[in-house]
Amino acid sequence: MTGKSVVVLDYGSGNLRSAQRALERVGADVEVTADAQRAHNADGLVVPGVGAFEACMAGLRGIGGERIIAERLAAGRPVLGVCVGMQILFAHGVEFGLESQGCGQWPGSVTRLDAPVIPHMGWNVVEPAPGSALFKGFDADSRFYFVHSYAAQKWEGAPDALLTWATHQVRFLAAVEDGPLSATQFHPEKSGDAGAALLANWVEGL
Repeated sequence: MTGKSVVVLDYGSGNLRSAQRALERVGADVEVTADAQRAHNADGLVVPGVGAFEACMAGLRGIGGERIIAERLAAGRPVLGVCVGMQILFAHGVEFGLESQGCGQWPGSVTRLDAPVIPHMGWNVVEPAPGSALFKGFDADSRFYFVHSYAAQKWEGAPDALLTWATHQVRFLAAVEDGPLSATQFHPEKSGDAGAALLANWVEGL
């Protein structure tokens, strides 16, 4: 057991219980809560998300989630965004021709994948960044579970961030590691042993 405390942020979106179980599986002490103080005090904060960008942002604003994330990062405390929880970290999301404001931790926009089959659903390999902590010990053929129609398709943030890419007709960001802020477009909690190993790497770094 790591004894590391992790809060899964409950703002009305995401597979909260499956994220909780996946983190407990790798030894974290996990609580699902919207309580700002508990979210601040935990060793790690996970921001899940499923569905539409704007709906997730509305839920996040409803609990002061943007501020929780920003204050943790300002203090150098780790945050992990998952799926739409990754997308809302960017400045903008464009869905159905409408642009929504994101948390703005990273510049740039999340846009629809220009692919004949949408959503991108199923298992896919990724191209991990050299020196990645999240993907430490992974084989090149490790597969992760994706289900999404939108993604960040270019990087405008810090030049020293570690970027992991995947391809579904077009290249998109599958994961980012940027100081205390990490995120995955895929669902580690649905990605079997590979997902568990990635979460274990993250928890180990808390």
